[in-house]
Amino acid sequence: MLDLAAWTLAGFLAFWVRVDLPLAWMRPQVLGYGFATLVFKALLIAGFGLHYQSWHRVGVRDLGRLVRVVGLFAVGSYVVCFVLFSRLLVPRSVPLIDGALALLLMGGMRLLTRLLHERALRVQTKGLHNVLIVGAGEAGTMIAREMLRHPEAGLQPVGFLDDDPAKTRQSFVGLPVFGALESLPEAVRETTAEEILIAMPSAPGVVIRRLVELAQQAGVRYRIVPGVFEILSGRISVAQIRDVDVTDLLRRAPAELDLTGISGFLTGKTVMVTGAGGSIGSEIVRQIAKFNPKQVILLGRGENSIYQIQQELRRTRPELLASPCICDVRDVASVERAFREFRPDVVFHAAAHKHVPLMEAYPEEAVLNNIGGTRNLTEAALRAGVQRFVLISTDKAVNPSSVMGASKRVCEYVVMDAGRRCPPGSVFACVRFGNVLGSRGSVIPLFRDQIRAGGPVTVTHRDMKRFFMTIPEASQLVLQAASMAESGMVFVLDMGQPVRIVDLAEDVIRLSGFKPYEEIDIAFTGVRPGEKLFEDLLTAEEGTQATRHEKIFVARGAAPTSERLRAVLDQLMTSARAGDREAVRAGLRQAVPTFRSPGEVVEAAGLPRP
Repeated sequence: MLDLAAWTLAGFLAFWVRVDLPLAWMRPQVLGYGFATLVFKALLIAGFGLHYQSWHRVGVRDLGRLVRVVGLFAVGSYVVCFVLFSRLLVPRSVPLIDGALALLLMGGMRLLTRLLHERALRVQTKGLHNVLIVGAGEAGTMIAREMLRHPEAGLQPVGFLDDDPAKTRQSFVGLPVFGALESLPEAVRETTAEEILIAMPSAPGVVIRRLVELAQQAGVRYRIVPGVFEILSGRISVAQIRDVDVTDLLRRAPAELDLTGISGFLTGKTVMVTGAGGSIGSEIVRQIAKFNPKQVILLGRGENSIYQIQQELRRTRPELLASPCICDVRDVASVERAFREFRPDVVFHAAAHKHVPLMEAYPEEAVLNNIGGTRNLTEAALRAGVQRFVLISTDKAVNPSSVMGASKRVCEYVVMDAGRRCPPGSVFACVRFGNVLGSRGSVIPLFRDQIRAGGPVTVTHRDMKRFFMTIPEASQLVLQAASMAESGMVFVLDMGQPVRIVDLAEDVIRLSGFKPYEEIDIAFTGVRPGEKLFEDLLTAEEGTQATRHEKIFVARGAAPTSERLRAVLDQLMTSARAGDREAVRAGLRQAVPTFRSPGEVVEAAGLPRP
């Protein structure tokens, strides 16, 4: 009724604007036009559902619908008045003025209601925290709107910082841009901001690190909106704001993926992921689910982890057919049954023992699980006619100094050999990368546990360096490499610059709210058996060959002949089943000539033995 009353008033006001007062000499036209269009306006309001709009939550889409309705009325009235009934003697501009005034009145009522509603919420919500938003791009303005709409979140945006000089002194959603990122301390004092919100999902880690330092200098809290790998819906909300994590400090520019190439081998396919309950395997499953496979087989030995990823998929991807398969890759019969039952088209092999010190103590388990499991899977995949088989490998396989690394290098040989023997059209390939941030058993969860216990944080050596990559980034690049693979290839992911572990430890301590070496100490424990100060991604003889993707390379190298590899594998498996650890190590050295024992590595580096 308010809409209809306002729109009717707009019709009378249109005559007043057009012919001025008094309107007595045009009373028949005014009354005739007013009553004739009343029905038309009522039908438009009801037909387009304007009466269903929530005024206190009105948005751009609602106003867009209002514009369409008023525009349709203006065109329709014009046609009726001047084409069909030209003798009505209504001024030609009246329907157009009527529409413009109706848009102002009806749109104004909605916007005023929303403003009053938001003001009332802010009055009811006490103790709002002033927030300075870093980044005046799409993410920053979107999150500012969310804060203004939801004052119940307790956040009040006061302005932006942005390095784009064109944005300085401009305003976005009614909030000013105070300057570049380096002016953060001054902007905090000027706005009395209590918190910094970093809203730059694509910013590299070096920028995030600098902002954290500036925020700490200014003595204010700092939080962040997710990076691009975490934003799946394309929308950012207040609920996604979280504390800055060490993964943000190591963030790199997001990889551009060839989605067409990836979907080409995943969409409509049955995809098996081994180790599907692990950190890497579960993230590969999440990434695969985006490409609408026919079925995903969640293969793993640990029933609890498989159950957890299955329940997650039921909640987040209810349309996806995700089938659990409890199977030990070391058991030939169990593997064969799984392949016969599910007939996978694509296999991602992520199941492996990965802890270096534990595999040094139990080398037979590394052989039985890593090498034996890979051999069982590749043979089953060859017999089942799998179209694509991808092994998840590691930088520790290069010039290995550990049993775990040597076992993964042999796994690469097994897959490369399968690539030589597979039929045309099938692909067996490997993807090699470094450490993954936040994976189970990795260094960051260990550091956090040590900090919660009061310290010290333990680092093996001050100069220890490792390559790091986030779990989503690694998983996405694995899919990209798989889409580009030819049989027998070993892909190497661009891991960026290596990071000193001690720097990582200091970052984790700071982000936990403590001062390194003062409140939480860092203790250096000595290089452990099997560790190197610096991991390689390539052997000296391999070299790389570029691919069409800037972050993916191909390692040039050859596997042993099938006959020699078969003999080495048979010897390794025999020694492992017998529990002869020295024979296992000797077999690994025979299989991987660049494998050096832990003692040799320590002595070569001139380091004290732990």
